[in-house]
Amino acid sequence: MNNQLLTQHRRIALLTDGASTPFLAKTAISLLRYRTADIAAVIDREHAGKTSAELFSAGDAPVVAQWSPQLNCDAIYIGIAPPGGKLPEAWRPQLEAAIRAGVDVVSGLHDFLSDDNEWRELAQQSGSKIVDVRKNHWKETATGKPFREDCIRIHAVGHDCSIGKMVTTVEIDRGLQAAGKSSRFLATGQTGIMISGRGVPADCVVSDFVNGAVEYLVRDNEDADFLLVEGQGSISHPAYSAVTLGLLHGCAPQGLVFCYEAGRTEVKGFDGCAIPPLEKQMQAIEQLANLRGPCKFIGVSVNTRKLSPGEAKLEVERAEHRFGLPACDVYRDGADKLVRASLELRAACAPSVLQETGA
Repeated sequence: MNNQLLTQHRRIALLTDGASTPFLAKTAISLLRYRTADIAAVIDREHAGKTSAELFSAGDAPVVAQWSPQLNCDAIYIGIAPPGGKLPEAWRPQLEAAIRAGVDVVSGLHDFLSDDNEWRELAQQSGSKIVDVRKNHWKETATGKPFREDCIRIHAVGHDCSIGKMVTTVEIDRGLQAAGKSSRFLATGQTGIMISGRGVPADCVVSDFVNGAVEYLVRDNEDADFLLVEGQGSISHPAYSAVTLGLLHGCAPQGLVFCYEAGRTEVKGFDGCAIPPLEKQMQAIEQLANLRGPCKFIGVSVNTRKLSPGEAKLEVERAEHRFGLPACDVYRDGADKLVRASLELRAACAPSVLQETGA
């Protein structure tokens, strides 16, 4: 569950060569946002000479054509999350060169780089570590036993994949910590694990064991007063709904934050597959969550990346009126509204905290 090696890397090259788009390079974009000081360079030959700010509107790392020893990097991170999770063949030569030079390689792909016998032998000779953050051997089912009563679990869910569920939970966690609260972000995907150094790769755990892996992750962190659990997929997704439900029942949240992208009407990567009405999804999620224990929505996180500032403000206002919940775009507005909603949830769920100053 924990890989402290990831948080020890201080000069990371992000490999996005030929795939530097928001659709494919979401891992790189989030690492640039949340591990800014650790990113030494972005590798993309087409955009060499630019900065990451110009390419991704994040960080200020130089974009270079290829990895070289002169970058003085301690790791290369695969910065893309392509459909199917395959390693682009064109990347193999420079990854192999980095391994030969003793540079660590960190991947969140479904293609496990450590399964390559030649690369594994090269790494043993050079001292390079090949880390597949999705690789796991979890084989335990959930117990269904209750968690600590005063541990408030808030889970981000949404209408589709790649809409900001991870960012939402990271930002709420940061806001709670800034308020002096005991809070932790729990990653359930490769990018979150690369950022925090711990978590469960929920979409790569055998289906019978997803609930158990998430339950264990919560159990291992329930000494915190707040746990912000990253979501995956959506309950209506034609491909990923099983992971979504396993997460929901594994963490048994008391609070939910609904995430959606303004203007998105079709499931990502499924042309012609309409996203069901948001209210219908929210109703289904809340009903399923309450099969485990009392749970309710406490807020809405709106992704307004395709809207102008004025349009974004109106969209957030419409969301608050439409759902009767506090809403914000955590990128543009910060997460203060959702932080307050989290504090109010804890006061309602755990009466003993009413005696705590500022709870």
